[in-house]
Amino acid sequence: MLTRRKFLNQSGSFALGGLIFSKFAEEGFFPGKKMSTPIGLQLYTLGDLMITDPKGTLEKLAAIGYREVESAGSQKGNYYGYKPKEFAALVKGAGLHWRSAHIAGAPFTMDQVMRMAKTAEDSARIQKMMEKFKDRPKTANLKENYQQIADEAAEGGISYVVCSSIPVHTMDEIKTAVDVFNKAGEACKKNGVQFAYHNHTTEFDDVEGHRPFDYILSNTDKNNVKMELDLAWATKANQDPVALFKLHPGRFPLWHVKDLDKTNKNPAEVGTGIVDFKNIFANAKESGMKYFFVEQDGAPQPLQNVANSYAYLSKMMKS
Repeated sequence: MLTRRKFLNQSGSFALGGLIFSKFAEEGFFPGKKMSTPIGLQLYTLGDLMITDPKGTLEKLAAIGYREVESAGSQKGNYYGYKPKEFAALVKGAGLHWRSAHIAGAPFTMDQVMRMAKTAEDSARIQKMMEKFKDRPKTANLKENYQQIADEAAEGGISYVVCSSIPVHTMDEIKTAVDVFNKAGEACKKNGVQFAYHNHTTEFDDVEGHRPFDYILSNTDKNNVKMELDLAWATKANQDPVALFKLHPGRFPLWHVKDLDKTNKNPAEVGTGIVDFKNIFANAKESGMKYFFVEQDGAPQPLQNVANSYAYLSKMMKS
């Protein structure tokens, strides 16, 4: 395992854009002081690092101070080319907890994916993502393989299975999503795992007189189907996360802690943009939050970016 001391001593050899990790250690941003909730990371933020060097990358996360991780689909499948039990062992060996897994809700057509874009920047980001995954072998999704995924979650010992995305642009798609979520939620429950759904901005659009976010929450079992609220996408959709907590108290055990830059509302390092984290965290109890994961889509310097986000959150949570 890469210890904090070794990480600090070796940091000069890492391509981290000149970030000086010893500064973080001096200012108390590394583990040592109690925090109410461990800071987690959505591994999608790291891009290809989880393909090229998963072990070393996880060890660097632990050295920064992260303690929880949430996996995401990759070019090598849902668990980076590992079986669930193997990936769990890899994460544990790095000093981390594999808490949650993002799984696709259903196969998407290119048209369905592009309908998620709100701006030209969104379109470019989505096209770049699709290009990366175009040659990926077909992997299990919740619509077609919910029982398999629930079983894999139990095998890996994780607490949550999260639907990363699913088409919700028509009422037929929304009703299909509700059916998938109720089935997946029941299967996960039987395996001792909690199911949840991760939002983007499209869940807050008007679809034939309905808002997908409300329809899904109203038509799924509140105990079997929870939400992972992406704070940035909710904010970008002109939603107040705290108002959502009050509307559906206890329904949000997971958060994606993501920021949006002040210029064009693209994903940014936590604490540098427009999301009101202090107010949101002050209302964590009402939301039912148990774990949260830093995320930055398309992070230009992933390890440096997640270290900066960790530093901000660590300081904020101790103030």
